[in-house]
Amino acid sequence: MAANEAGGTPILQDIPIGLSETGTRAEFDSMGQVDVPADRYWGAQTQRSLHHFDIGGDRMPKAVYHAYGTVKKACALVNAAAGRLPDWKRDAIVRAADETIAGDLDAHYPLFVWQTGSGTQSNMNVNEVIANRAIQLLGGTLGTQQPVGPNDDVNMGQSSNDTFPTAMHIASVAAIDALLLPQVTRLAETIARKADGWMDVVKIGRTHLEDAVPLTVGQEWHGWAGQIRAALAEIERSRAGLYELAVGGTAVGTGLNAPEGFARDVAATIAGLTGKPFVTAPNKFAAQGSLDPMVRAHAALRGLAVALMKVANDMRWLASGPRCGLGELILPANEPGSSIMPGKVNPTQCEAMVMIAIQVMGNDTAVAFAGSQGNFELNAMRPVIINNFLHSARILADGCARFREFSVEGTELNRDRIKAYVEGSVMLVTALSPVIGYQNAAHIAEKAVAEGTTLKAAALASGKVDEALFDKTIRPLDMVGRGLAGA
Repeated sequence: MAANEAGGTPILQDIPIGLSETGTRAEFDSMGQVDVPADRYWGAQTQRSLHHFDIGGDRMPKAVYHAYGTVKKACALVNAAAGRLPDWKRDAIVRAADETIAGDLDAHYPLFVWQTGSGTQSNMNVNEVIANRAIQLLGGTLGTQQPVGPNDDVNMGQSSNDTFPTAMHIASVAAIDALLLPQVTRLAETIARKADGWMDVVKIGRTHLEDAVPLTVGQEWHGWAGQIRAALAEIERSRAGLYELAVGGTAVGTGLNAPEGFARDVAATIAGLTGKPFVTAPNKFAAQGSLDPMVRAHAALRGLAVALMKVANDMRWLASGPRCGLGELILPANEPGSSIMPGKVNPTQCEAMVMIAIQVMGNDTAVAFAGSQGNFELNAMRPVIINNFLHSARILADGCARFREFSVEGTELNRDRIKAYVEGSVMLVTALSPVIGYQNAAHIAEKAVAEGTTLKAAALASGKVDEALFDKTIRPLDMVGRGLAGA
């Protein structure tokens, strides 16, 4: 082990990431010795988890480990500042934590989602990898837990019970801010921009899937933009609970083995490292015995999914055709739609968005159910919650990006079809109701439908309306009102 000449203190070396050894090496934990792959930094507890929880193909999202790197870095900085950890150990741990945060050590974080519900094995995976990488950087021998130990040094003042939910919150905030919000915002802006250009295009409205009174295409599209923006605001509000961190509560929320001020100082350090307003959770028993902030935040993702499903379904129905459907919208033709029907093009981006929304709603059911399973001082359903949350955030973000790029931006109007629907609608009779009364107007509409005539012909035949009154009253553009504040 490299050491300086003065005091024998190990020296941090610039050793590239990687282990060239083949075969296995011996690692140990409190239960004994375990052989692990010699080209991996993990230790005994990680290897035990791989053996006992080889379930499916669902791996713990790497974003959790990146967030965990921030937790371990913050704890090392706080422990060193208080004199509990030598600076040379701090430097080695921080270097390995930075590599974890950057994703450079992703290959060494292999665990499955389906593991202990507290996330202990993922916490130990991080402790072992950071410890062994620190040992390597200090010129030591991997597997000896010297001069850096996974429990005593990397995990100093911590428990899986308080650090795993902390990593969950950090990863979730990062997914919301870096992935989801930018794409949802761009989608809403694009829809609103398209709406602004179509504010004077009158179309027939539909309620109960039946003809209704007119509105403009722009008004309809602004309704979609409004839904998405409202969902976006709810997601932003949901972050408040995620900013509260459990770290410092240790095993059951009492903070046993964590020094005084540790919770506050680590949360402040995490806030500084991430640029996010993280604070120590004021009630560690709630923070560790429940996962309520995660449940509420995912419910906000579900709300976005609901809005996106409405928009995608409306678009694909309005684009149905091209000859035998509604045919008001013309969606971009991105790819052939059938292996047997030449020339067929389908609303594939809309369909993908609907499937994404369905998946997010399913994820939300799992998150809510798992959130209800806290027992006493611990909710032990954490891995499934963070896996579903990050999955939902990712597919919503990607889905919004593709939906905007390959569907919304290129959508055009079939103005002739829209005009024909307006001219053929009998629900324009609604404007006559204040003039001749509801019952008389209803009989005119019924007559037009029954006899297959135009509304104008039925109105004139009724004797209740002359041509001048009809032309003055039945003016579709005058019927659309405003519908938007300040418009």
